[in-house]
Amino acid sequence: MGFSIASPNEEKVHDSKSSVQEAVKSGFKTGVLCTFAAAVPTLIGCRTIPWAKANLNHTAQALIISAAGIAGFFITADRTILESARGNTIGKHDK
Repeated sequence: MGFSIASPNEEKVHDSKSSVQEAVKSGFKTGVLCTFAAAVPTLIGCRTIPWAKANLNHTAQALIISAAGIAGFFITADRTILESARGNTIGKHDK
C-alpha cells in the first residue's frame, strides 16, 4: 500500500494522449459535417446537371464525398494538435 508519484515523463504522456483524443474527437465531428456538406450538392448535382449525370458514375461520387470528409478530419485534427503544441511551448517559455 505504498504511494506512487508520477514521473514528469508520465505527465507528459498523459497530456499528449488527451490532446490526441481531443483532436480525434474534433476531427471526427468536422469530418462528418464535411461529408454531409459534400454529399448533398454532389448527389443533387449528379441527378440534375446533364454533364455530371453523364460523366460522374457512383465511384466518382463516392470519391468526391469521401475526399471532403477525410480532408475535414485531417485538417481539423492537425489544427487541434498544433494549437495544443503551441500552447505547451508558450507555457514552457513563459516560466
